[in-house]
Amino acid sequence: MRAQIISIGDELLIGQTVNTNASFIGSRLAEIGVEVNKIVTTSDNLHAIHEDLRNALKAVNLVIVTGGLGPTHDDITRDAICSFYNCELREDEDVLNDIRERFRRFGRELTPTNLDQAKVPACCEPIRNPNGTAPGFWIKHEGQIVAVMPGVPREMKAMMENFVIPNIRLNFGTELKNVHRINLLTTGIAESNLFDKLNPIDDVLPDVKVAFLPNLSGVKIRITGEGATPEEARTKADAATQQIKLRVGRYVYGEGDVDQAEIIAKILKERQLTVATAESCTGGHIADMLTDIPGSSEYFERGVVSYSNASKVEILQVDEDLIQDKGAVSSEVAEQMAKGVRSISGSDLGLSITGILGPKGATPNKPVGLVFIGVASFDKAVVKQFNFGGNRYENKIRAAHAALEILRRFILGISIET
Repeated sequence: MRAQIISIGDELLIGQTVNTNASFIGSRLAEIGVEVNKIVTTSDNLHAIHEDLRNALKAVNLVIVTGGLGPTHDDITRDAICSFYNCELREDEDVLNDIRERFRRFGRELTPTNLDQAKVPACCEPIRNPNGTAPGFWIKHEGQIVAVMPGVPREMKAMMENFVIPNIRLNFGTELKNVHRINLLTTGIAESNLFDKLNPIDDVLPDVKVAFLPNLSGVKIRITGEGATPEEARTKADAATQQIKLRVGRYVYGEGDVDQAEIIAKILKERQLTVATAESCTGGHIADMLTDIPGSSEYFERGVVSYSNASKVEILQVDEDLIQDKGAVSSEVAEQMAKGVRSISGSDLGLSITGILGPKGATPNKPVGLVFIGVASFDKAVVKQFNFGGNRYENKIRAAHAALEILRRFILGISIET
């Protein structure tokens, strides 16, 4: 079963808006066994919409369209659907009542423009909108289906979950693949090194599809199992996952779409540990990540941004002579920062980071991207050196994620040297 996605909107073409809708729709379709073979972005132009719809329906039997259903003059998708299928607009009573109730609830006065949104193409079944005023359209024509939804992500997602996905299952159930996907989240190892450790892929993982998806925080390994039954698909994916973990398990910190900080939070809570952070180059980003998790007060004691040398000495009790001798960006200073923040906070663990993110500040012996990360407990301290070498933003993100990984390994007793 194959599908295409058409995203409508000039704002997408000129880079004013990032097309997150297509990503979400593609992900949800893949989860139910629908293969998306093309994503098209088109302008708010009647002829362009017609052409892309026509081309899509020559290739697939399911087309998902988003965008252009608002109440203003540049929202022309409804008119494009009517002219494409040669049908008139009709007022839908249920949609009209939804709009009236929404305006009543918010204490707003209905205008003719708002009321006009209750008119839908006569050739469609309306998709009701619980989060807005523009309905979607479900069109079944000559064995093919076109689903049209607003471009507002919150509205589109509700329609996908409540209407589109269930109706795709209902209409194409026997054509959908039995697919089971597992995403393994790794960090601390490059994509090429992961591939080398798992190579030859076809011999190690013969019954699944494997994809490597790198980003600033690490590499996601996507495992896709297919089978005659859902159970067979799951069994294949599970078996491949175990093989991968046997070879690169120390780099795997989670599965699915869980955030790295959530994993750290879970570990700290389970072990009833607290942590305090001392950040120089990341400027509080690590503390921000750790406190994004609800209930972070259970494990996060405090965060210190010790950007200047004076603050390292004054707040964290770092030896001033050590800074003069080794420099603020050094293994020795990172260790004292970790010990210092743990001492002043009374936390179980101290996590520190110091580095040169660029573009300035480098020396012949200390290039841009050089970062030292330290962790200290009551009886042990470790420091790991990194050389990232990207731009300032990339270095900050990578360094913060690397710090969380070093903390995870420290707590779990996994070597930080690999």
